[in-house]
Amino acid sequence: MATHNGGLSDRKKLILKAIVEAHIQGGEPVGSKYLTESQQLTCSSATIRNEMAELESMGFLEQPHTSAGRVPSKQGYRFYVDALLEEYAMTAKEIAQINQLMKVKMSELDRILDSASKVASSLTNYTGFAIKPRSRSITVNRFETAFIDNHSFILILVASDGTVKTRNIIVDAEITPRTVTTVSDVLNELVIELDADEINLPIIMELESRVGDAALVNAVMKSIYEVLGELDGGELKVSGLDRLLQYPEFADSEDLGQLLGAFERKEDILDLVSDTEGDGVHAVIGSESSVKVINNSTLVFKPIKSKGKTVGAIGVIGPLRMDYARVLATLENLGGNITQLLNEPKHKEKGDSHDG
Repeated sequence: MATHNGGLSDRKKLILKAIVEAHIQGGEPVGSKYLTESQQLTCSSATIRNEMAELESMGFLEQPHTSAGRVPSKQGYRFYVDALLEEYAMTAKEIAQINQLMKVKMSELDRILDSASKVASSLTNYTGFAIKPRSRSITVNRFETAFIDNHSFILILVASDGTVKTRNIIVDAEITPRTVTTVSDVLNELVIELDADEINLPIIMELESRVGDAALVNAVMKSIYEVLGELDGGELKVSGLDRLLQYPEFADSEDLGQLLGAFERKEDILDLVSDTEGDGVHAVIGSESSVKVINNSTLVFKPIKSKGKTVGAIGVIGPLRMDYARVLATLENLGGNITQLLNEPKHKEKGDSHDG
């Protein structure tokens, strides 16, 4: 998002920055007396009051109720994130926690993102989330099978985005290990790299002819369509929902219920993230969001790239008075490391040593 000066003088910027950071830390309206006593401001209390009044008239501050203090508006938070934010220096402990995640041997994107959302929640003390955005071009790149018994086997699907899905296939007719091997061989010949719309009736009829069991092929195809539907539809996983309860902004049970409902429905948040362009960390503040129930919240997320494509995103949601510097630094580091992990030539096999 573009940085701009908003027509503010250096003194107004300094005062706005001090108010935002004081409100983030304490949660209470900030008055001129506090700024005079605790901030590095050389101007008088009267000057600060005048500047605060002008910042309010310009839309950067709000005065709640009859309080003498001010709080940042959504416009004020936006300007703070775009133009005033200082880089947060992550602690050695925080960096170690991120690096620990990177050492875990994980071949599934789902598991990587899920673990990353938990780390993001832990490091920032906000609710973390992981997203696999909607994609209409997901296909299966490889099929594998594992024989269980004469009536069941495991179908393993490796998707084009790196996701691995498994389905337990149960059939009435007896099957053999050879039958199961034939299933994977034929699928790898006829179905790989096709999306759901491309798997047409002639292909299914050819599968039935080669496998020799229409009921078995029907069960397999049902599972394949289910998996492709799941992958195309996007996924949203949430970590640390209870952290929202720590903030008075979410004390109203009705507002909190609506926010939790948005996570359960997931479509609005998936659309918001899937439609966002750019590789950096995105901060969606209050009414900037198309998701009305997060009007009084901030959603911050970082896209995850693999081979130039966005394959997911990690982020946090919290109150407007979020510790933006810490959140942005955490997601930038975490997202960057995951992108690097996903773009390694291959995951190292168990037992291999790790460099550094």
